[in-house]
Amino acid sequence: MTIPEADSRGAARRALDERIASEPQLPPPVLPPNAMATPIEEHLRHPRRPVAVAGVVENGLVRPLDPEIRLTEHSRVVIVAAE
Repeated sequence: MTIPEADSRGAARRALDERIASEPQLPPPVLPPNAMATPIEEHLRHPRRPVAVAGVVENGLVRPLDPEIRLTEHSRVVIVAAE
């Protein structure tokens, strides 16, 4: 059981949260009548594994140093910088 804490959000954040909460929910997806249900384990069977590659940041874009490495579009990267 969690212990309630004081609301430390600012007025702007509180207003944004209220606006988002008041928006109508998205409708359920339209599926064909013959669509088969799959268990969630099927979707989690092949999780993406993190990969570490050396790269540089140029003009705000991450570029791997190895030209053979191909990242999928919208890949998430963690940038570790050394000074």
